Amino acid sequence: MARTRQQKEESRQAIVRTAAKLFREKGFDRVTVAEVMEGAGLTHGGFPRHFASKDDLVTAALADVFESNAREPLLPSGDLAAFVRGYLDPAHRDAPGSGCVFAALGPEMARAPAATRRLLTEAIDQQITAFAAQVPGEDVEVRRRAAIVAWSAAIGALLLSRISDSQLLSDEILAAGRRVADRLE
Repeated sequence: MARTRQQKEESRQAIVRTAAKLFREKGFDRVTVAEVMEGAGLTHGGFPRHFASKDDLVTAALADVFESNAREPLLPSGDLAAFVRGYLDPAHRDAPGSGCVFAALGPEMARAPAATRRLLTEAIDQQITAFAAQVPGEDVEVRRRAAIVAWSAAIGALLLSRISDSQLLSDEILAAGRRVADRLE
């Protein structure tokens, strides 16, 4: 039975969204194509009809995360201080599968193929530009540096809080990171 274009697109979206969640939860290398296809409710043999390689799937999954977040931000997007507070909330720490790809996959993404790195670079620059517009002050360069520092500190704090096997230390790291938001107001 021939599949319609709509069915094929729905299948592709299921694959991409499943992959995005699994990649953030487990990392690129610990997720198999078979696992993604099963999670999407499809057979492994159908993968080549949608993607040429796992690397292509990685790029598509990351692009989908960025597009979805642009349409419906998970965290406050018009106020950098509120964003940092929400970003460093224990609920975000505890949900890597639906959270920030940079904190979940940063070291792996640094070794990604060129097409994926290009996508990530564009997303980073766009996010910094958006955050810089929210920083008070007249000097554009100073505002951009402040945005970079605030976002970098938030990513680092989230990453460290996820690494720690001590709930007390993890919560302390998040609380210290949230203090950065106080300086943004």
